[in-house]
Amino acid sequence: MTTAESNDTVLAPISDADVEAVLRLNADHVELLSPMDADRLGQLRGWATRADVIRCDGEVAGFVLVFGPGTDYDSANYRWFAQRYAGDFHYLDRIVIDDRFRRRGLASAVYHAVERDAAEAGRLTLEVNSDPPNAPSLAFHRARGYQPVGELGEPGHRVVLLVKETGPNV
Repeated sequence: MTTAESNDTVLAPISDADVEAVLRLNADHVELLSPMDADRLGQLRGWATRADVIRCDGEVAGFVLVFGPGTDYDSANYRWFAQRYAGDFHYLDRIVIDDRFRRRGLASAVYHAVERDAAEAGRLTLEVNSDPPNAPSLAFHRARGYQPVGELGEPGHRVVLLVKETGPNV
């Protein structure tokens, strides 16, 4: 079994050849994400600070999208953080790990890289479904030091907004 020993070995920018795999992974987990077609993925890649595939055993095992401040990204969650933190945040929009590659340390390796990138901005922000609850994700983020700072959405599709301070003095 492969484990992620270094974030530098598992992350690579999404290439055009990766688009089909990324769209499949997004569709497989769309209940926790938002729908995405090839055009939307292209738009998101253009705005993203980080638009990477996660590789394991020579395969696309997942992907991650992160946005810095000042983009045209139209997510209500991203806009909430932008209004609150101005230029002092990175926003992890989505991370997906294919079920076949879970429990190998990939998510931790990705978070290490993304949190390191967010250090200059001072914080990494994200949201996790709270209604319906995504209990494993909430527990994962609590264990990594993320703190709730708000909630958005309607009953049946509500998210808790989380922040981890990542600046040099943390």
